[in-house]
Amino acid sequence: MTNPTSEPSPLPVRGAATSTIVGADCCCRISNLSHSYKAHQAVKDVSFTIGRQSIHGFVGPNGAGKTTTLKVLATLVKPQQGTVTMFGFDVAKDFKKVRRRVGYMQDHFSMYRQMTVFEYLDFFGAAYGISSAERTRTIADILALTDMGGRRDDLIRGLSRGMQQRVSLARALVHDPDLLLLDEPASGLDPRARIELMEILQELRSLGKTVFISSHILSELATLCDSVTIVDRGEVRYTGTMRGLMQRDDASAGYLIELANPHAGVTEALAALGGVISVEPLEGGPSLRVTVDRERIGANVLLQTVIQSGAEIAAFSEDLKQLNQAFMDLTEPGVRS
Repeated sequence: MTNPTSEPSPLPVRGAATSTIVGADCCCRISNLSHSYKAHQAVKDVSFTIGRQSIHGFVGPNGAGKTTTLKVLATLVKPQQGTVTMFGFDVAKDFKKVRRRVGYMQDHFSMYRQMTVFEYLDFFGAAYGISSAERTRTIADILALTDMGGRRDDLIRGLSRGMQQRVSLARALVHDPDLLLLDEPASGLDPRARIELMEILQELRSLGKTVFISSHILSELATLCDSVTIVDRGEVRYTGTMRGLMQRDDASAGYLIELANPHAGVTEALAALGGVISVEPLEGGPSLRVTVDRERIGANVLLQTVIQSGAEIAAFSEDLKQLNQAFMDLTEPGVRS
């Protein structure tokens, strides 16, 4: 799979809600997008940008306006108000040019289940005007990427939900798009299939693709995404980096430290550090949750202190519960219509 070497210059970006991506680093700019279905306003004055060769999470409760926004980006719904430019093209005026560079995977997908995996992908490749020889090469690459090479000649109707999700992703890749729009791609998948899907998306980013992934679970995307936009009731509540989200209102930061085995003195050594607010042991193993004043102390000092105490670290990470709390703070309770 290859990417085009020359691209039209995108428009400059100004005025996104929290942070902006400018010039060549931006592949998509959404400005003051609004869309209604009769009396229901699904999207209201939404603005944010998507960086090139990144994974951007689009997160919000059910009914927040995520699917409508995705359909506008995919040129399936024309924006009623506002503008959306992708690789310098207006999605309403230049939708044919946009479609050549975008792959869209819907949440509830329908498939030609009587076809084999290869026949299905070959059909869509032909619809994009790709030559037979090129289709064969491209499909082989995509099947290898999605680990579906061994299922090439299987009927789609005989595949599991997870395997069908991979085929749906492969279909979105068959014309070698620059930007992938994925609507709840992990919906209905078991934990292993979710992890494997995330690994595929990381590989696609390393190949130069941009991935825009919609979900209603923020923590699921926390370690995957470079940036995130949170929407609720059709409006943007936050757009920027994951770290910026965690630091949005709180001067404190939380870290989880998993020790390889119990070790006396670690808790005391950490608690004695200036800037440490609390050290809490966690149930289920020799693990600690450490809350710190982010202005006074960083992760490197915590790690150094644990190592100097003689303990062995099995795992170290930021406390994702803070992300969940940030999501709850930014969104409103209640059932969405």
